[in-house]
Amino acid sequence: MKRFHVHVHVTDLAANIAFYAKLFGAEPARVEADYAKWMLDDPAVNFAISTRGGGHTGLDHLGIQVDNAADLQALKQRAEGADLALLDEGATTCCYARSDKHWVLDPQGLPWEHFQTLDTIPVFREAADTAAAASHTPAQAPACCAPSAPSAPVVPAGKPVGIPIKSGGSGCC
Repeated sequence: MKRFHVHVHVTDLAANIAFYAKLFGAEPARVEADYAKWMLDDPAVNFAISTRGGGHTGLDHLGIQVDNAADLQALKQRAEGADLALLDEGATTCCYARSDKHWVLDPQGLPWEHFQTLDTIPVFREAADTAAAASHTPAQAPACCAPSAPSAPVVPAGKPVGIPIKSGGSGCC
């Protein structure tokens, strides 16, 4: 099964959980202090919200979640075959999950994430949350999941079409 993915940054998590629970007629499948996610079957969507927007609200990224490695590989091959610049993160953690993923950007710069969720984890992102715990300082709230903007375009694997892929991100949900 393939599931459409939408991630939106919000300022008031509780108010948005209440709103989307009413809109979808379902409670979230996962709720954390800074994050909530619905795994809906009708329509088939992984809809996530978080307060990790780095000061902005609204759409963060879109994506397609797959159930198996073969479907993820097929999406990657389609992107490469269409000459889309691709950032392959491989195995990563974000949004309370361990995933295998890659990214492409649309012509407006909107990130699209193709990913397979492999497992859940108890923290938003292992590296950032582990570093914050070690230094006894709260984790910074980076702009969630999508790779961050580079000062110059990064040419990742694949055949770039002039769309800069943002580097330095941590990958997400």
